[in-house]
Amino acid sequence: MNELKPSLLDFTLKELKELVKPSFRAKQIYGWIYHQYAQNFDDMKNIPQALKDELKEKYILNPMQIIRKEESSDGTIKYLFELQDSKTVEAVWLKMKDTQYDANGNVTQEAKYTICVSTQVGCKVGCSFCLTAKGGFTRDLSAGEIVAQVVNLKRDNKHKHNRKLNIVYMGMGEPLDNLENLSKAIEIFKEDEGLCISGKRQTVSTSGLSNKIDQLGQMDLGVHIAISLHAVDDKLRTELIPMNKAHNINSIIEAVKRFPIDTRKRVMFEYLVIKNKNDDLGSAKKLVKLLSGIKAKVNLIYFNPYPGTPYERPSYEDMFSFQEYLIKHGLLSTIRDSKGIDISAACGQLKEKTNEENKQA
Repeated sequence: MNELKPSLLDFTLKELKELVKPSFRAKQIYGWIYHQYAQNFDDMKNIPQALKDELKEKYILNPMQIIRKEESSDGTIKYLFELQDSKTVEAVWLKMKDTQYDANGNVTQEAKYTICVSTQVGCKVGCSFCLTAKGGFTRDLSAGEIVAQVVNLKRDNKHKHNRKLNIVYMGMGEPLDNLENLSKAIEIFKEDEGLCISGKRQTVSTSGLSNKIDQLGQMDLGVHIAISLHAVDDKLRTELIPMNKAHNINSIIEAVKRFPIDTRKRVMFEYLVIKNKNDDLGSAKKLVKLLSGIKAKVNLIYFNPYPGTPYERPSYEDMFSFQEYLIKHGLLSTIRDSKGIDISAACGQLKEKTNEENKQA
């Protein structure tokens, strides 16, 4: 196999200015990549041919290609990407709010979108409820491979570069296990000359690497953090997330208390609700006590079943009773809409489905 070329998406503008001379060309190239979504160097009309030839020799623009996508009736689109080394990862385009119109049919507010991004091929954490865990861990994604998911989805959905959207690092992989490349991707997204996606529009979801939560906090990138908690006692959490043995609930809560957050914002706690596992009011009561003293918001998530899982989706009644208990006891709580339930929307589902189809072909 040919040696893999680095992508220009791996570089901050400052780094690109050091690579490309004169440096104003770097700014032009950045515009072609992030404003025009150029797919090849020949699209860059105001860049001298000699420089384009030099860049072609050393770099690629897009380190991945879309090989499959599934669209839900609710507007959710699941993408499967193939990387340069033929490995595959997923990303999801989520419509959060529809376009709003006035009585005359004029747009008063554009639709709002969130992109769910992967940070690794596979995952080391091994959560028992997660399909990604079945494939084990292969490798980290580079910063450019993380960035490319957003660029590709914006291009595919004709989403202009200056239209705002949110990014959640909640796809395949544990983001804090790939902290160096994650933090660089966050910085690249924030570039004023690029996509200009501020830290407050980026959320890092972690299964709870408490030491890495501290490291991310010390970087002071201005991002939000979401904790995949899923249980209120260490016994159940260790069943669901084996890594809990090394990073137990108490260590995570203490790390969250040290994390720098905007005083107007809340720390998000993700709580995957599984029938007859953690959906009872006793668990709700423990959750209120556990998060006491933290400005928290609990996002209750229906378990999304997939073939072969021993876990089941909770009833609407139990989900609502759980939420109602949290709210009555002063804990802000939402129930996440199950986006894309009619497609392979759970992390790893489209990849697994494609692998199975390829085996049968």
